[in-house]
Amino acid sequence: MAKPTINDIARLAGVSKKTVSRVINRSPLLNDDTRERVEAVIKDTGYVPNPQARALALRRNFLIGLVHDNPSAQTVLNVQQGILRALRDTEFEMIVRPVDRGSATMLVDMRDFLSRQRPFGVILLPPISENDQLADVCKELGCRYVRMGSAELDEPQHMVASNDRQAVVEATRYLIKQGHRRIGLITGPHGFRSARERRAGFEDALAEAGIKLPRSLVADGNYTFESGIAATQSLLDVSPRPTAIFASNDDMAAGVLLAARQRGLSVPEQLSIIGFDDSPLAARLWPPLTTVHWPMESMARSAALKLIGDMIDEDNDVEEPSMFISTLVKRGSVAPPENG
Repeated sequence: MAKPTINDIARLAGVSKKTVSRVINRSPLLNDDTRERVEAVIKDTGYVPNPQARALALRRNFLIGLVHDNPSAQTVLNVQQGILRALRDTEFEMIVRPVDRGSATMLVDMRDFLSRQRPFGVILLPPISENDQLADVCKELGCRYVRMGSAELDEPQHMVASNDRQAVVEATRYLIKQGHRRIGLITGPHGFRSARERRAGFEDALAEAGIKLPRSLVADGNYTFESGIAATQSLLDVSPRPTAIFASNDDMAAGVLLAARQRGLSVPEQLSIIGFDDSPLAARLWPPLTTVHWPMESMARSAALKLIGDMIDEDNDVEEPSMFISTLVKRGSVAPPENG
């Protein structure tokens, strides 16, 4: 006996193929009677949706690619969780494609990947999302794409972004309000837009308060725990040392905490620390880390829904947001400087 098709389900339930598709994809726009009627026919016939057949018809796989070259494992994990939230109860699956943005063959390799795998769409994680040529390759091959970043990178339908610069302004103002004037900065990796935006926000807040930033209070980092330790060691060698440090992500901020303890400094009494991400690590350190909450999981969910929204529900006119607000989370790692 031939397996039932979506056409058979539509005919037996007395509805359109589009309605059957909505039932399969858990669309909220159906009334209960229609949903229950279609689900009863699906159960009675033993119908199983065939994404492979639909992929052949559409000349696309039901795959959403996550393309990344990011040193923070927690950031990549948060993005994956957000994408999977969006794909839950749909026919779509996620594939992960690490790349080397410094490779001379990166664009050629990505063109080959997109041509072979033919994903329905891809989500480009920073910093690779900042490569306009990669976006052009996606356009040329007819592959849907959304770029994630710390600033606006594209048209709204192709982008989700966060307000990193303004968020760091607020974080630095908080340190200044506590009485800090010698504040160290640990930057992110060269070539990352997020690193530039966060540094700009830090400098904006100092300039607003009339505070100069000597080069000796800026140390390079690369978003890793180890780089946070090394950067802090150089900052604490400065005399007089900083009374507070802003690290451009939480992994480096955790390194600041360890380096401070190695020097016998108490946190926050002798050194205040602020990070950026609000990763699970931040609340588990002691003292708990004051940090900027970066809504990467929500951003990733929105990015995925921008790609697949019209496949889940063609009549859904609700637009996914393109800008997400990062906010300061105050915990125990900040206090007024010891000597006022």
